[in-house]
Amino acid sequence: MTTKAFAAHNSSSPLAPFLIHRRSLGPLDVQMDILYCGVCHTDLHIARNEWGGTTYPCVPGHEIIGRVTQVGTGVSRFKKGDSVGVGCMVDSCRTCPSCRDGEEQFCEAGTIFTYNAPDKNLGGMTFGGYSKSVVVDQSFVLNIPSNLDLAAAAPLLCAGITTYSPLRHHDVKPGMRVGVVGLGGLGHMAVKLAKAMGAHVAVFTTSSGKVQDALRLGAHEVIYSRDENEMKARANSFHFILDTVSAKHDINPYLQCLRRNGNLTQVGVPPDPLSVHVFNLVHNRRSFSGSLIGGIRETQEMLDFCGQHKIVSDIELIPIQKINEAYDRLLKNDVKYRFVIDLASL
Repeated sequence: MTTKAFAAHNSSSPLAPFLIHRRSLGPLDVQMDILYCGVCHTDLHIARNEWGGTTYPCVPGHEIIGRVTQVGTGVSRFKKGDSVGVGCMVDSCRTCPSCRDGEEQFCEAGTIFTYNAPDKNLGGMTFGGYSKSVVVDQSFVLNIPSNLDLAAAAPLLCAGITTYSPLRHHDVKPGMRVGVVGLGGLGHMAVKLAKAMGAHVAVFTTSSGKVQDALRLGAHEVIYSRDENEMKARANSFHFILDTVSAKHDINPYLQCLRRNGNLTQVGVPPDPLSVHVFNLVHNRRSFSGSLIGGIRETQEMLDFCGQHKIVSDIELIPIQKINEAYDRLLKNDVKYRFVIDLASL
């Protein structure tokens, strides 16, 4: 099946219209028309080969919302007309310990990501959601709660699960103090989710202009992290801190804000190594860890949680023809807080 898409053909050229092939419907497959696709900073990194390893042509997009058009003869979980989602993964080995534990993102044989990963069905590489349609095994398709705005729900498939997974892993609950470092596409979701979990939420920011927005999103307090006095006043006070910043920065002042047995989890991916002063860990038995996305089971749990609490992303909806402009603005942090592509214009 041939479908329209937008692709990067090398690391410097703008994304442009391109025709791609999708596989024929198999017995366990779901075919969907793509309605919306979120724009993740990862899309830009991979399209421009900033992490290395990009295979061209590359069709980005792993925050996909669509409507089912056909299902295979063995599909039991979905039917034509359902609103569904596809996140960062479209397959895994399903037999390794991580997959058996529902942690397919850590598949020991190699997770098949939604784009720029080996396509075991057609050969070549997988193509993502900057396209009109996609065919995915039902095991990697997600139900979208009916009360959520579909366009604003798209970023939940990456930004949502990237922040939900560590919050759940560290058992965030009422009575806990949670810090969020950075208020961007990931950070604004972390604020909404942590508040819905009942935590007292503080945003650490280097921008005084984000105070009102942080409070609007649900933060109980905003801390200007460049002010040493403000940071010292929060020493030894947080149970958990989620760091969403992808630029190089000093994490040690945030580690000092953790109480005994507190944890700082990194989900932003800076280009250079971060320096950790070990004393900040051994003192108060603090820990520093990282987190990726979540498995399919946890992603569905996150979507259901968002449906229950009416949580979606703050978005700016754009036609696919403005994707290159959106990438330029993304580099300048000129979006509140996530671009979502309306594929109707493709």
